[in-house]
Amino acid sequence: MISKTTIDQVFDTARVEEVIGDFVQLKKSGSNYKGLSPFSEERTPSFMVSPVKQIWKDFSSGKGGNVVAFLMEHEHFSYPEAIKYLAKKYGIEIEETEQSAEAKEEASERESLYLVNEFARDYFAKTLTETEAGKAIGYSYFKERGFTEAIIKKFQLGYSPDEWDAFTSEALKNGYQLSYLEKTGLTIVKTEKQFDRFKGRVIFPIHSLSGRVLGFGGRILTSDKKAAKYLNSPESEVYHKSKVLYGIYLAKQAIAKEDNCYLVEGYTDVIQFHQSGIENVVSSSGTALTSEQIRLIHRLTKNITLLFDGDAAGLRASLRGVDLILEQGLNVKICTFPEGEDPDSFAKNNSLEDLTLYLEENAKDFINFKASLLASEAKNDPIKKAETIRDMVTSISKIPDSIKQEVYLKECSRIMDISEEVLFNTLAQMLQKERREASKRPRRDTETMEVVPVEKEVIQKVDAQYQLEQKIIELLLLYGNEEERFEELIIEASEEGEIVFKPEWVTAKVFEKIYLDLQEDEVEFTNDAFQQLYYAVINTYNQEGELKIDQLINQLPKEIAEVASHVVMDEEKHQLHHWDRKDIYVKEKKHGISQMVSETILNLRRHLVSKKIMDLSEAVKNPEVSEDKENLQNIMDYITLKKVLSEKLNRVL
Repeated sequence: MISKTTIDQVFDTARVEEVIGDFVQLKKSGSNYKGLSPFSEERTPSFMVSPVKQIWKDFSSGKGGNVVAFLMEHEHFSYPEAIKYLAKKYGIEIEETEQSAEAKEEASERESLYLVNEFARDYFAKTLTETEAGKAIGYSYFKERGFTEAIIKKFQLGYSPDEWDAFTSEALKNGYQLSYLEKTGLTIVKTEKQFDRFKGRVIFPIHSLSGRVLGFGGRILTSDKKAAKYLNSPESEVYHKSKVLYGIYLAKQAIAKEDNCYLVEGYTDVIQFHQSGIENVVSSSGTALTSEQIRLIHRLTKNITLLFDGDAAGLRASLRGVDLILEQGLNVKICTFPEGEDPDSFAKNNSLEDLTLYLEENAKDFINFKASLLASEAKNDPIKKAETIRDMVTSISKIPDSIKQEVYLKECSRIMDISEEVLFNTLAQMLQKERREASKRPRRDTETMEVVPVEKEVIQKVDAQYQLEQKIIELLLLYGNEEERFEELIIEASEEGEIVFKPEWVTAKVFEKIYLDLQEDEVEFTNDAFQQLYYAVINTYNQEGELKIDQLINQLPKEIAEVASHVVMDEEKHQLHHWDRKDIYVKEKKHGISQMVSETILNLRRHLVSKKIMDLSEAVKNPEVSEDKENLQNIMDYITLKKVLSEKLNRVL
């Protein structure tokens, strides 16, 4: 159990923009930050972070909340795990009790898989450095690769004993269930026995963006031709190979800082680059590059540099990943190493200065690289040259930005000595063909589709009361403690019997004004979430004298916290559209708080009176009460009140 004092310290210390900045590339936008949504596929920013309010809002998915809510959503942390992650990040001491066997059993399946992976990581690391076999075999291998003790610890490298069930036996002895050992893939279970998947291999733990252990890669050290050289954990609830990049946890800050990501093929390439001093590097771990992996990088930067071996046999096949990167709207460069060298060996044999200089001088834009590679294959063969040009235009067609397309077409024209007009026509034909093919693709469930007649009323009406209730919550959350002067218009009857307004100025805090006015009218919120938020806010102001939005959100149920985040961040979404670039300036609400409060309350009163008139009018239509003079008189009175409120509202405006 984590103490309240520790939790409060975590919330006081943690900065939402710093924490989210580890996972998403954020750019300043006024007083806030914006970035690409980490919860949906998009190419334009819809994700906002407010340092002042210490909350975030994702307008594409509707999610939002404080710093803990982000970690729970993005990393699937439990609440205590999120607190522990933040405490570790900010160097806050936190009390942790040893997990009992009962607690392990009660943990969720997903969490249990993480626990098993973390135990395995520690076991393999300990075996590497504290056992004779580990030192003689595993540690010696890493030393031969030139890895220092510091880098071995940094990447949490390990060794699995060359015994059938050494790890499995130790895990079972420590209370971990066999079913979870099997689900993570660490143990292979047969009918009569079980054995270790990574038996006799050096171990490379694979981490998530937040540093959790998702799975493992293992390299065999013997010359057994029947066994795979590299072996990865199988797919599980926590490990999806296509969505993970090796080294992303240790590289994320460097990628964001350098605004570039080096993409290599192997584990040791990543480690050797880190040891050389270049940390903005990740690996696809020998798998073909996927859209999910590219999106993971896209959160941190728009620039990728692919690094290939000098004599890579499948270099052309590897170039397929270029089109995938271009489709995502990223910029891509390619760098190859001298023949016989790979990123690992080149980094090992050269100084940081030489390595950096080589990457700068030899990283070519994809169009120049592709041209030189494919042109050398085509040589003087006109047919092959035509195929090369078509291949290059195909890549250009993947770019979503039309300006970039034109720039690259002109560059292609210059390099390949072919007219721009031909290239532009070819591109147009390709795009037209894609559109035709897309229109021919059958829709899902076309056989069961029915033509449904369009109803007369297809446009949803705006729920005025919902909008007004939301506005009241917004005013309370943003400006509840502000002291303002309000004009109270007292209704009086003149000597002639006409209704007149007598102005009276009062000074009050916004939350007091709203609370007293709603109490006077006996108004209850119709939306349950707004009702809960209203009472939570009013109680906080009354008891604490102030309200901190991030702390309030932390105390609310998840669904209500998301509503609060949406209400508070709704104004910030205007910054996503760059209205100022079009000379349209959105007026800040804080300049007319008093007027907004009075206007909102009057509008709510008028709306409620209108509803009452409608209800009474429906009742009068009933034959049994149509002669009821009291109802008719009530309608007349409410109509008069509505007129008074409208006049009062016009005066406020």
